[in-house]
Amino acid sequence: MNNNYSKKFQGGAAARIARGTIAVAFAVLTVSGILYARERGQVKREESNFSSSIPSPTTPERITPPTGTSAFLLGNGVGTQGYVCLPSPTGGVSWTVNNARPEATLFTHLFGEAVQIITHFLSPVVNPNDIGPKPPRFGDVTWQSSFDSSRVWAQKKDFITAGTDASCPNGGAIDCLLLQVIGSDEGPTGGKSLTKTTFIQRLNTKGGSAPANPATGCLAATDVGHQVLVPYSADYFFFRNDQ
Repeated sequence: MNNNYSKKFQGGAAARIARGTIAVAFAVLTVSGILYARERGQVKREESNFSSSIPSPTTPERITPPTGTSAFLLGNGVGTQGYVCLPSPTGGVSWTVNNARPEATLFTHLFGEAVQIITHFLSPVVNPNDIGPKPPRFGDVTWQSSFDSSRVWAQKKDFITAGTDASCPNGGAIDCLLLQVIGSDEGPTGGKSLTKTTFIQRLNTKGGSAPANPATGCLAATDVGHQVLVPYSADYFFFRNDQ
């Protein structure tokens, strides 16, 4: 290979990587700044996906947050639903008698780059609010800010079946949900970007349902304990009480 060409190619590739890195870093700083300022009331209403001006989606009444709340944050989630083969109350075995275990990352897009804003997982409630189930369950769905580590826990309030509404159009996917926050916690340095969340909607779900074919690993008692991860995506809208 011509050395001059090689140097030009490497230089061009390096420049593109550098530009991409700078763009991501700038996006992260911008998101962090927006969250910090929004918490202190210093951001204009039209600001990005982190503004209180996010239009609340149109959804059926059963999964619509109550009057007096508004959407303030939207994250596009990508991850997996985890299922375990367990004995079924009706006999035999099935994929996870109780709720599936989510693992996902939520992103927003700034300057053409996908920026991680929240992680979503199952964890025990460490609940300074003294609300939620007593005794605590094995774990509840959790959302934790990627910027200040504030977090909230929520439990399902209601659902609609995927494919039954424009807000949940993909038949065969996991349900679309309304979740009510049952606990919150500040980040280690006092971050509060998520702590005012009161309700969360999971909409526009794709994938994530338990395998329909029992031959995939949950057919007989000898399969108890088998696990499977099913990819899914969804939009998560975070609501808080109107000021």
